[in-house]
Amino acid sequence: MRLISWNVNGLRAAVKKGFMESFAALDADVFCLQETKLQAGQIELELPGYHQYWCYAEKKGYSGTAVFTKAEPLAVTYNMGVEPHDHEGRIITCEFEDFYLVCCYTPNSQNELKRLDYRMSWEDDFRAYLLALDAKKPVIMCGDLNVAHEEIDLKNPATNHMNAGFTDAERGKMSELLASGFTDSFRYLYPDRRDAYSWWSFRAAARERNVGWRIDYFICSDRLRGRIADAFICPEIMGSDHCPVGLELR
Repeated sequence: MRLISWNVNGLRAAVKKGFMESFAALDADVFCLQETKLQAGQIELELPGYHQYWCYAEKKGYSGTAVFTKAEPLAVTYNMGVEPHDHEGRIITCEFEDFYLVCCYTPNSQNELKRLDYRMSWEDDFRAYLLALDAKKPVIMCGDLNVAHEEIDLKNPATNHMNAGFTDAERGKMSELLASGFTDSFRYLYPDRRDAYSWWSFRAAARERNVGWRIDYFICSDRLRGRIADAFICPEIMGSDHCPVGLELR
């Protein structure tokens, strides 16, 4: 089973930059998007063979997630059912026979960390949400989690320390999540791989110089480790400031 996650930074813009060609080439069984920046009815995608599920932010042109899947889920839910987190279209949960799939777009702590306190509340509530699912069946969670967990996960850790996405608080919440029974699939297979990034600033030719961050993940329940055949990043695929990341399950 092949799963793909991609922050497209505006799906309408991505479609103009070759999204459909990349979608076809990746040929995923499940394809998850973040930051679609859409409202209902603003785009129609012809995706034969896929079921489509969309979660929209109340604010126009902001956030948003989508899941396209060949197999129809047993059930689909949106957001996490916790105020004040359910207004920005950040979570879609699909229940399949032997696991839950959670597509997530984690809030950014923003400049001067003005949203860090909210982010900490989100992290605690989202971890509790995942653990409640995990108590029923294994979980695969993917998406733009807006954190580089370890120094190996970004090019310039020293100069970015305490910037949004690399604060001690955000990294600590990721450590807490993993310690509660979850595995970062990419680091599980490639613990020492460097220069493996999924997001690059638009400034200073960062992508051309591979000055990036790994902030897009597939996180699995620990008991799914034996099913991880591969975890990969696709930096050659353009169309967004993020690139797709993937997971292959046995």
